[in-house]
Amino acid sequence: MHHPGPPRFLATGERMELAPRDPDPDGRYAWRVADAPPGSEATVGDAPVTEFTPDLPGRYLLGLDAPDGDHRLTVRAFAASYEGVDVAGGSGTAIRDRDAGDAPVEYAARERHEGVGRPRVRVDAHVEFDGDGAAGERAGEAVFTATPTPNPDSTLDAADLAVTFVVDDRDVESAVTAGRTNPRDALVGSGDGRELRVPLDSVPDRLRVHAVAVARDAGADPRVSVADAAAVERAGDQSTVSGTGGEAGLTPDAPDFETRRLNDPPEWTRDASVYEVFVRTFADADEGETFDAIADRIPQIADLGVDTLWLTPVLGHDGKPHGYNIVDFFDTADDLGDRDDFEALVETAHDHGLRVLFDFVANHTAREHEWFRDAYRNPDSPYRDRYEWQESGEPGTYFDWELIANLNHANLEVRRFLLDVVDEWGPLVDGFRCDMAWAVPDSFWRELRDRVKDIDREFLLMDETIPYIPGFHEGMFDVHFDATLYFQLRQVGRGAEPAASVLDAVDQRAEIGFPDHAGFLQYIENHDETRYRVECGDAAAAAAGAAIMTLPGVPMVYAGQEIGQRGRRDAIAWDHAREDVRDRYERLLATRREYPALGPDGDLARVDYHVASGDLSERPIVASGDVHPDDVVAFRRRDGDEDLVVVLNFAPADASVAVELDHGERDLVTGAECVVADGDGTERIRVDDVAVVAVESE
Repeated sequence: MHHPGPPRFLATGERMELAPRDPDPDGRYAWRVADAPPGSEATVGDAPVTEFTPDLPGRYLLGLDAPDGDHRLTVRAFAASYEGVDVAGGSGTAIRDRDAGDAPVEYAARERHEGVGRPRVRVDAHVEFDGDGAAGERAGEAVFTATPTPNPDSTLDAADLAVTFVVDDRDVESAVTAGRTNPRDALVGSGDGRELRVPLDSVPDRLRVHAVAVARDAGADPRVSVADAAAVERAGDQSTVSGTGGEAGLTPDAPDFETRRLNDPPEWTRDASVYEVFVRTFADADEGETFDAIADRIPQIADLGVDTLWLTPVLGHDGKPHGYNIVDFFDTADDLGDRDDFEALVETAHDHGLRVLFDFVANHTAREHEWFRDAYRNPDSPYRDRYEWQESGEPGTYFDWELIANLNHANLEVRRFLLDVVDEWGPLVDGFRCDMAWAVPDSFWRELRDRVKDIDREFLLMDETIPYIPGFHEGMFDVHFDATLYFQLRQVGRGAEPAASVLDAVDQRAEIGFPDHAGFLQYIENHDETRYRVECGDAAAAAAGAAIMTLPGVPMVYAGQEIGQRGRRDAIAWDHAREDVRDRYERLLATRREYPALGPDGDLARVDYHVASGDLSERPIVASGDVHPDDVVAFRRRDGDEDLVVVLNFAPADASVAVELDHGERDLVTGAECVVADGDGTERIRVDDVAVVAVESE
């Protein structure tokens, strides 16, 4: 249906885009403010895709008159700005207001924010039964529970936080249409504001409840979390449920209801490791045979130990080798192979246990696209309004990119087109890596998520949003590029920052408001950046590669990284592979698979440690002027009974590190003994690039 989607949580003065879903370009759509706080003068525009900015705190109800009926959308507004972070452009709409002459944001620079950032919240659902109700239905309640968490920098306790619940307007509409009691009229909140109960006879086929945590310091504007959501769904006669991403599962003792969380990444990402292929230089192939050549190397990729394949764009393009300037969104590029070849490649990957990510470009087309060729300098072109235009007559672009033209997402034809692209390629693959996600309006990504997740809950959505933005985990993406960690690892490798600062980079995720269930892609190289070892050297590259395997997140290897490749987009030098580098990555990936504490769900904690230096008074076993204490970091990873200590050494010589924990003597990566004793009898972990050692029970 054309309903605009889930409820929204905004700050007063914050702009949001309104758009009908699954649009009919020939349909009539009209927006209105159906209800607003007393004194509000907020309005909406006349276009099908328009904007709304709340001017006062409170609840707004926006109406959409669409071809399939009248729809309502709830907007909850909070006083002033609750972001606590200036992301140098923000998300989507703000970045799109950039002046053409603005300098680009430094890639992956650490975000700087003032004051205390957002709190966080988690929403769960379960069903409780208390007998039989009318019409043969079991009586009981759907129970939604919110668990708020203060920002790590906050002085507030969890008990000091408030929670705001909103029932999804789409499900209210479905319940009323089905003749059930309006869930909003039937709900009961708990005294502490942490729980919401809805009678089961008011639950339609699906009932979604969204919530935010609100932190209110005396004399300060409220700070509001990224929203989270959970659902209760009628499972009918199902006895099992396939695709249990987001902790889905049948409620115990209630085979006719299912509960699930809506913003968790797919279950398989907890163990995922990604391998990026720059498709045009990965394999030596003749014109039109690249897909086949990549398929031939799939066994080698799988043997490395990764389980997810990200392919850079495979669609028809303008001839530039990177492939992001697309001219045909519905067919593969001639230089790579035909569609059958692409489907065969995906099938080969699946046969070897690899999922496939499709690089989805929604921001722009190439200037060689037929729409743009017709529209350029032709005000009467039927395609003219499908692009953004500058006063100069040139198309809107970013960063002086001259071969692309930004699409106008306020145009229903553009939205219909992009959704058709999603429908074309989504069923063939396991997820989308979404290019330039920061440049596309939020409303489109929210629609895309619901569209693909309703078909396959395990479909992965990964954003390229640099710097990352916490709000992009609110009903849009599962896993986010961690450019902050990338940048910090580069700084450490250059010797510009201490190794311990990588822990600060990980901590920043929560500090700026990402919920604990958000996923992060960890990488040290990609097709846009100089190879790490070229910039920082072999020793630092080995430690940085180990860092992304042992810190909490989803590690990614860029093709060639595992064999010591030095060229960024050059043909992969397979015949000159450094087997020692590949062996190291195989061991790291195997260790990560064997020890879940190293994965995204494992706790990360700082530990006290001491690095041996050249000071002879320490009487270390190893004393080298090539090792500085800032070259080394140690930390702890725990998951249940599994408890590990990780030591990373970015220096070109071995280090000896005393960790103030009782630990074993064997490095779990190599299997070798790694503990030595100095002249005072202090046990130290001897580490080249990385050592992972079990912590003994306390």
